Amino acid sequence: MKAQIIRSFGEPSVFQLEDISKPVLKPGHVLVEVKASSVNPIDTKVRAGAVPAVAPEFPAILHGDVAGIVCAVGEGVTKFTIGDEVYGCAGGFKGTSGGALAAFMLADVDLLAHKPKNLTMVEAAALPLVSITAWEALFNRARLIAGQNILIHGATGGVGHIAIQLAKWIGANVYTTASSEKKLEIARRLGADVAINYREESVQDYVQKHTAGKGFDVVFDTVGGENLDRSFEAAAVHGTVAAIAARSTHDLSPVHAKGLSLHVTFMILKILNPDLHKDYGEILQRITHVVEEGKLRPLVDSTIFTFDEVAEAHQYLESGKALGKVVLKNEW
Repeated sequence: MKAQIIRSFGEPSVFQLEDISKPVLKPGHVLVEVKASSVNPIDTKVRAGAVPAVAPEFPAILHGDVAGIVCAVGEGVTKFTIGDEVYGCAGGFKGTSGGALAAFMLADVDLLAHKPKNLTMVEAAALPLVSITAWEALFNRARLIAGQNILIHGATGGVGHIAIQLAKWIGANVYTTASSEKKLEIARRLGADVAINYREESVQDYVQKHTAGKGFDVVFDTVGGENLDRSFEAAAVHGTVAAIAARSTHDLSPVHAKGLSLHVTFMILKILNPDLHKDYGEILQRITHVVEEGKLRPLVDSTIFTFDEVAEAHQYLESGKALGKVVLKNEW
């Protein structure tokens, strides 16, 4: 089969198209005919060697997100049958059976779910990592409930745009930040009750304007870095801050002064632990129901790449020009 391989860390040019053997079926796994994948920031970091602890061994096939069709079923598998359309974040990291940048992908069934019937393969491939991340952060960690005020930073980012829709679905009052009127308008279309241009309003200004100075019950920070300090500032006393980018140093005095709860979600951890794979398959099955209810839809960048253009796709994501998820379709 054809696959995009890397044999060393480096720039996007390290990808090499090769013909390799099709994966051998294993118990508890299915062979997926890959139709599409998407690029996440963690994929570019793995490729560049920035996170060697989660990188697969060389030669490596990258990308976790996959959408495709089950073409073979391993021993003990009852959840799927040949011909089922599935999606998941099921490989591309240490200890997995190979990534999605190949004609076929061997995947643990616990990491997969049935693809939403109302999405294309390209759309479905945009969802797994970001929707699982948002679900884990909002519901399993921050315990967001109906009626709470939530501030979501990064309205049109991969995780941010999903978080807006899930928070609205659960019944929260959704506030979000973005850097331009175009992004603010998209945020409103996604369901945000209030969209804030963080370049024009300070944290103090919008906290006073929208919460009478009390702060938000939950702040979901998908940006990280200095923005995490702004999240502490925006949170209410005894509020909750959920973060997905916390590889940085911060003054925790505001956390102490307000009695905040801080939760960090690193989605890849459960993929690295086979005993926890089932959690993600179950979350994705719930995501499927939300999508089929018409309450959630991925924001996909208008530029769609092919698997032959994976280097360009990585460059595009790293350029910061993408609006929504960067997706690749398999034309092999």
